[in-house]
Amino acid sequence: MTGRRPGLGIALVLAMAACFGTMDNSVRWLGAALPVLVLLTVRYAFQALAMTVWLAVDPKHGFRSAHPRFQALRGALLLATSGFSFFGVQAMPVPEFTAINMLTPVLVTLLAGWFLGERVSRLRWLLVIGAFVGALIVIRPGSGVFGWAVLFPLGGAFTYASFQVLTSRMAALENPYTTHFWTGFTGTAILLPLLFAGPVDALGALAAATPAQWGWMMLIGLLGTGGHLMLILAMGMAPTSTLMPFVYAQIGAAALVGWIVFRHLPDGWAWVGMAVIAACGAASAWLNLKGAAPKPASAVGADTIAD
Repeated sequence: MTGRRPGLGIALVLAMAACFGTMDNSVRWLGAALPVLVLLTVRYAFQALAMTVWLAVDPKHGFRSAHPRFQALRGALLLATSGFSFFGVQAMPVPEFTAINMLTPVLVTLLAGWFLGERVSRLRWLLVIGAFVGALIVIRPGSGVFGWAVLFPLGGAFTYASFQVLTSRMAALENPYTTHFWTGFTGTAILLPLLFAGPVDALGALAAATPAQWGWMMLIGLLGTGGHLMLILAMGMAPTSTLMPFVYAQIGAAALVGWIVFRHLPDGWAWVGMAVIAACGAASAWLNLKGAAPKPASAVGADTIAD
């Protein structure tokens, strides 16, 4: 039914942007009281449990994966991206973090050229350079605005671009709902041993958490899982090229929620850099999609944003 309900598809993408903008700010706020590793584990465990219930009650989909190694690698890359995000928003404001992390589409262009041998046109190179100029405007090296913290969104953009390149080669071979389950399962399977074997007193932190903090942790899991499901549904209602420009609404959502919660707004130069990144990223993504063969709604489209 692709393309039959573009208005609803766009509305779902905007709702997804609101979910992720709210989730990142919630992680920043709750991370001041609870270990970030605990929040990350709860987020992925929530997704694994929610998708287990989803697949159990829907006979059209199943748990079995035809490519478990691919699912494991894919899940690990997305977990790394989420790790950069959850820890990164503790060290820098969410709107600026989100904008720099939106370098992903132009990095996909670079990785596809380097590792898959795809031709990168002069226009694509100009968009790549333009997006990095936008990132430099936000970061302003040497200004001391963010310092080493910018490594978090940059690292997340690289790991997520790698995730997208990998997924684009395998997306048609897996059911997106099954893949969504395996994403949560893989993340939980990796995180639980790290949580209980690491320096974080996970049981103590969870036992000491107040009912309100438990509610916020459940909300973080719901926002992350629901946001990706909204994008999966949107991909079945409109072409990806129609939806992609609206993904950048996440920058605005992050800024709005950040102002409500933390009374923080990016300065003028940061807004200029964000606009440059969004314009170059959206154009690069549009060119990538325009030059690609049509694909069924799948995990590659369903995970344009990582959290």
